[in-house]
Amino acid sequence: MEKLLIRGGNKLSGKINCSGAKNAALPMIAATILSDEDITLKNLPYLQDITTMFELLGSMGANITLDESMNFIISSSGIHDTEARYELVKTMRASILVLGPLVAKFGKAKIALPGGCAIGSRPVNYHLDALEQLGASINLENGYIEATAERLRGTNIKFEGVTVTGTENIMMAATLAEGQTRLTNVAMEPEIEDLADLLNAMGADITGAGTNEIVINGVEHLNGTSYDIPADRIEAGTYLVAAAVTQGDVEITGISADRLKSVINRLRDTGAKIKISEDSIFLKMNNRPMPVDITTAPFPGFPTDMQAQFSVLNAVAEGRSVINETVFENRFMHVQELNRMGCDILVSGNTANINGVNHLSGAPVMATDLRASASLILAGLCAEGETIVDRIYHIDRGYERIEEKLNYLGANITRLPN
Repeated sequence: MEKLLIRGGNKLSGKINCSGAKNAALPMIAATILSDEDITLKNLPYLQDITTMFELLGSMGANITLDESMNFIISSSGIHDTEARYELVKTMRASILVLGPLVAKFGKAKIALPGGCAIGSRPVNYHLDALEQLGASINLENGYIEATAERLRGTNIKFEGVTVTGTENIMMAATLAEGQTRLTNVAMEPEIEDLADLLNAMGADITGAGTNEIVINGVEHLNGTSYDIPADRIEAGTYLVAAAVTQGDVEITGISADRLKSVINRLRDTGAKIKISEDSIFLKMNNRPMPVDITTAPFPGFPTDMQAQFSVLNAVAEGRSVINETVFENRFMHVQELNRMGCDILVSGNTANINGVNHLSGAPVMATDLRASASLILAGLCAEGETIVDRIYHIDRGYERIEEKLNYLGANITRLPN
């Protein structure tokens, strides 16, 4: 199993370009199922989750090619198998996103209950309840979801809880449903808007994405199109925190600050100097960070996917802070490993009480999920000595060439073979 060896103590400095967003790309790949025409996706990040999603569509009969400009062309006209098998979906929660498109397009789907990061309950019942309201018949048996429908019918659906993948799944399903579907209490993340933009470019009729109510007027078929994957706001936020904890200066290009307002505001509260242009964010940290209290919340609140990174920032800050995790109930598993490096963090329920320390010490640590992996790397960057991060297959699911980008900024990271 590969590891990362991090020799800490270097201030990060320089400029890097933000990769395409994984959380936008995965539902867009699933959306290609809805059309018989070619969909070209540009700026796709090279990540394990993207590869897994391509393998999943390929197993169903889709054809995926790479053009001379490194754009992916997806043709789903050859799909003949509507089953997503366990061996392909066990490592990736986003595999559930093929459920809605398959039922809408082919009238049936058999999807293994998905895996992914062990960060708490992310129930699929929101997806299934909404599909049933659209007219699908659902059966759960032997670890699989089986759904059938002659044709989905539009209706009014209010989600019991805010769910990003549930919103995406049902929005995709409703594009080919008969009549109008109105979704309320939906997620408002930028990736929801991105997916709606792609679907509308394919000929769908969707309004309200990015608000708490989305209206979809069903159409008979969707067309081919070409679409640029937007920048990854969580990747950008992670590298900004990396600059802050190493007291460096870094510019992230190709990203709009509008997608990171809550993160940027909290970084400014730590004492970071931030300059924003139309498509870049520059951060400079001259001193030890000041602590900031954080409460995670659905967009436009502070993203749960940045909680672990800010745990490290607060751990090396000058003073005490509190982080409340309100999105997932089991997302402080990185704390035990951070404490092995000298952090002073006490977790009680969904709250982490953090006492900032003067320095961290390198240690062997083990990643437990994607964002936990990022936090351990950030801790290693500002620690004295060597840190070895094990189980980095988590990081490869969501960060494109992370050690290359950080090394370009002045870090000293080596990928160790199995």
